[in-house]
Amino acid sequence: MHPTAAAALPLRAGIGLKPEHFREILETRPTIGFFEVHAENYMVAGGPFHYYLSQIRSDYPLSIHGVGLSIGGTDPLDTAHLDRLDALLKRYQPESFSEHLAWSSHGGQFYNDLLPLPYTARTLAQVCRHIDQVQERLGRTMLLENPATYVEFDASTLSEGEFISAVIRRTGCGLLLDVNNLYISAVNHGRDAQPLLAGLPLAAVGQIHLAGFAEDLDAAGDRLLIDSHGSAVAHAVWSLYERALTLTGAKPTLLERDNDIPPLPTLLAEAAQAERYLQIAVSPAPTCGIAA
Repeated sequence: MHPTAAAALPLRAGIGLKPEHFREILETRPTIGFFEVHAENYMVAGGPFHYYLSQIRSDYPLSIHGVGLSIGGTDPLDTAHLDRLDALLKRYQPESFSEHLAWSSHGGQFYNDLLPLPYTARTLAQVCRHIDQVQERLGRTMLLENPATYVEFDASTLSEGEFISAVIRRTGCGLLLDVNNLYISAVNHGRDAQPLLAGLPLAAVGQIHLAGFAEDLDAAGDRLLIDSHGSAVAHAVWSLYERALTLTGAKPTLLERDNDIPPLPTLLAEAAQAERYLQIAVSPAPTCGIAA
């Protein structure tokens, strides 16, 4: 079966669906573009998560985001995990499915982290094989998220933009542009985020992620950003998002918050801020007429 594109998410902002907000969402039916859930939280047959998601899904578009496929790993994909994912997508028919350009398993061991990989011809072939397998099994096109990185590999022979561009060209998958990850990587490696953004295959962007980061110092005393998803989006990330929209056009945008979950109105207000940027991106530029 050849992968097909799912129905598209609306060109609006969405938020992650959190158990703390299940009942309030059903009671208040907030105006929001879509909700996103992490696939691994729903890989069970029943229970309260499915009870609430089934009701919420009936009224809102849905994005499912995976964190456990280990697309960048050297091990074969876990076919049982892939089967559970396939069952979940068939159950909810989300408008979008995405995963990370990272690895989380090796030698049969699973690590609860999204770990970086070298950008080489060998890892490129490996990632493409895994994406081909995922898209064939699921019968749909997936989005691949650019990572937040804290180290770089001497073995890398390609830039991140070159690597991701080659993956998309070979597999036909799309790009989930995580603007926060891009900014984190730029700062951590002492680079300008603008050229890194321009070097990505922006024509393939199907969704954008925004999130907050934590800040520390590394062993050399240099600034170190950490992808914490535990705070509001920083001003620098909003600025990079605004720039990204000038290059991609309006794209469905998710506000991620996975730690220190605030009240629902706080998340909705942040999504409304993203919607203001999106409205500018979809509005035609003003034109000047010349009087006869």
